[in-house]
Amino acid sequence: MVISPMVDRFARQVVLKHKLTYPVLLDKRNAVAQQFGLVFTFPDYLKTLYISLGSDLARFNGDESWTLPMPARFVIDREGIIRTADVNPDYTVRPEPAKTIADLKGIV
Repeated sequence: MVISPMVDRFARQVVLKHKLTYPVLLDKRNAVAQQFGLVFTFPDYLKTLYISLGSDLARFNGDESWTLPMPARFVIDREGIIRTADVNPDYTVRPEPAKTIADLKGIV
């Protein structure tokens, strides 16, 4: 499952474009990400850069906050307890799929 702050129409486009087969939940105004302490706000210079490159985050997310969640991965057991969490402010650093599988096997 993925949680995204994108508005519905843009999220649907991503699902179709990448042929996603898992649920994409929408987190309006990053409300859930905020509860996990994952939200960061773009500084003005980055807003200007993104807009100059044709990427208007306010339009994609449906609000003027210019915020995004840090990429995070949580493995949650059947009782709703978070067993592992991986968060990195560098969006290029993601947990390896093998680690995710091992984490999942560890809670069975």
